[in-house]
Amino acid sequence: MDIKVSFAGGKKINAEVNGKTIYTDQPRDEGGENTAPAPFDYLLASLATCAGYYVMSYLQARDLPIEGVQVIQRHSWNEKSHRLENIELIIQVPADIPERHHRPLQRAAASCSVKKLIQNPPPFEIRTELAE
Repeated sequence: MDIKVSFAGGKKINAEVNGKTIYTDQPRDEGGENTAPAPFDYLLASLATCAGYYVMSYLQARDLPIEGVQVIQRHSWNEKSHRLENIELIIQVPADIPERHHRPLQRAAASCSVKKLIQNPPPFEIRTELAE
């Protein structure tokens, strides 16, 4: 699968993925117009939504209610090193989901492929080539 990036003016950069466009921009303090999430925001959101998908799948497979369930992602940022220090995923469940499902829900969220990719990154190759 190819993802094609195009430059849309200012700090806006778009990505074409499977016939759909993902719009990005930078915050105003980074020179952007803040019209869309920044690329790093999408990375963090992909982790949270991926975990959410596995939580939802677990609940649906067991005919458990999805209403009232939330996945909240929190992270701490080191201002000096400009790196994430910690990512925390919290699965909030209503009281009508029995406690025996809490650990399996955590395991379901942990099986997220985005999390696995971050924990075991592939090698990167970056090169230039002449445009056709």
